Amino acid sequence: MKDSCDFRLYLVTDRALSLGRPLEWVVKAALRGGVTAVQLREKACSVDEFVELARRMMDILQPFGAPLIINDRVDVALEVGAAGVHLGQGDMDPGEARNRLGRDAVVGLSVEADEQADTAEKLDIDYLGVSPIFPTPTKTDLKTAWGLEGLRRLRPRSRHRLIAIGGINSGNAADVIRAGADGIAVVSAICSAQDPEAAARELRAIVDRS
Repeated sequence: MKDSCDFRLYLVTDRALSLGRPLEWVVKAALRGGVTAVQLREKACSVDEFVELARRMMDILQPFGAPLIINDRVDVALEVGAAGVHLGQGDMDPGEARNRLGRDAVVGLSVEADEQADTAEKLDIDYLGVSPIFPTPTKTDLKTAWGLEGLRRLRPRSRHRLIAIGGINSGNAADVIRAGADGIAVVSAICSAQDPEAAARELRAIVDRS
């Protein structure tokens, strides 16, 4: 499964940024517009609520053939049969996640500095979430951003797929892909768009052209 996963346009969910609209509606619109993968990242959920939301997401994504990635919660990914998990630096060890999820699962890892990216070269993971590329209000705890130059510097040093995230929108997405990203992950550029389907369609076109 994981080898066929397409992370060109990767939506990371955030109900708080969805302008009061149901998350299911936002995700379905984004998929119609060309989103290729969805990460369910809802840190305010209880476990039961997260599992129920993840099940609804699985039903929504299935007709589009898009994988569902669960942020942090390996237990939730196992419960609903998601494609895999995305881990932060303070989450479960990627090796343990791999052992629990199996060989066919997706395991992604956020890297926020060169040293973390270098360490990740030894890990059995499927992509790096290079975070943040640009300063972003959704990640206020990070001191520095990679920038385009940091992404260019990382590209030849990493064997992993690089998924760029952080402050990416239609105005800079092409530059991010040209700097070496294999895909872009976005939150507010779609979740907070007045028309998520149109926003996703525009971003997908930019990624495909670049």
